[in-house]
Amino acid sequence: MAEFLGGNRVTLLNSGAEYFPALLDALNVAQREIFLESYIFADDAVGNAVIAALVRAAERGVAVRVLVDGFGARHFPQTFGSRLQAVGAHFLIYRREVALFSLKRFRLRRLHRKLVAVDGRVAFVGGINIIDDDNAPASLRPRYDYAVQVEGPLVAAIRQAMRRMWENVSWARFKRRARLPDFSAPLAGRAAEKAGRQRAAFLLRDNLRHRNSIANAYLNALQHAQKTVLIANAYFLPGFRLRHALRAAAARGVQITVLLQDKSDHPLLRYASQALYRTLLAEGIRIFEYRKSFLHAKVAVVDGQWATVGSSNIDPFSLLFAQEGNVVVRDAGFAGALAASLSAAMAAGAIEITPGELGRQPFYSRLLRWSCYGLVRLCLGFFGFKAWQDGKR
Repeated sequence: MAEFLGGNRVTLLNSGAEYFPALLDALNVAQREIFLESYIFADDAVGNAVIAALVRAAERGVAVRVLVDGFGARHFPQTFGSRLQAVGAHFLIYRREVALFSLKRFRLRRLHRKLVAVDGRVAFVGGINIIDDDNAPASLRPRYDYAVQVEGPLVAAIRQAMRRMWENVSWARFKRRARLPDFSAPLAGRAAEKAGRQRAAFLLRDNLRHRNSIANAYLNALQHAQKTVLIANAYFLPGFRLRHALRAAAARGVQITVLLQDKSDHPLLRYASQALYRTLLAEGIRIFEYRKSFLHAKVAVVDGQWATVGSSNIDPFSLLFAQEGNVVVRDAGFAGALAASLSAAMAAGAIEITPGELGRQPFYSRLLRWSCYGLVRLCLGFFGFKAWQDGKR
């Protein structure tokens, strides 16, 4: 069960235009410690600005630790590693790529978390990588995404999760535990201070104790939904339990709206998701596709009281293979702000998918989508499809 803590201030940040100024402000005033995790860390204007802030922090004595994914940020050691090491900052690579043709290269588990913790005072959680929103093909610009800035008691839980991940990766790479400076007493004191009135929880998904934490939070929210559900997710291919919860909520009169991407960097998953449209529409679920640019969000709002923002997609690959992190907030003000932001995005750049539109699709288009869905299931048959379908992982 999610552990909700009171006394937090959780601020919604819309895309890089709001996220990176807030992040840089926090990095620039750091005094003791910075943990940063990202799936992608690009060598662009944003990446260089963040590295410059980290370098300045290390130069003034801040303990800086950066953890990036070995696939999503595979060039990080060459692009930024020496700059960090030159000032005494540290970086690690999660599941580094290995030589071509090696069986060990076939590593699907990835660090997909986007987390930052600074001084036990402030943390950031969301779906935004360290990359410029416009660093994408022209048709996908700019990325549309969300993160949150967290202040208050919940920061301690986020920091502890990042510290544990650092120690685990250090052990896996060097076969010894990292000896981190002990800032626990002053940082714990800061984290315990109340910063607001919002109740929030930090949820992880890993392959040990927290395999179902985020999925179960969605399921619990759907099972208790009474009026409205709004889900925006970049990669949406729910398993049996989540599809059943959506169907059951719709059957008892809950208005369910799902916002998905139209412009995708993973066509296989996009087409596989579209294979489910006809069934979802028949169950009374409204579907919108965001066509203005690339929708990268992983957020949801239920009954204007419950909301989540994080890195977790609702697709089998994310559910089975990715390390994820989400914040769940029980607060009408925050949930209302997220719902209003999503509604504005839908009005400006999304279209509703109707049964009539699906009926006009040519046969080869329907065949393509069901072929992609079948291919995804075939892949998961090799990597644990039954567990995803049954919701047991």
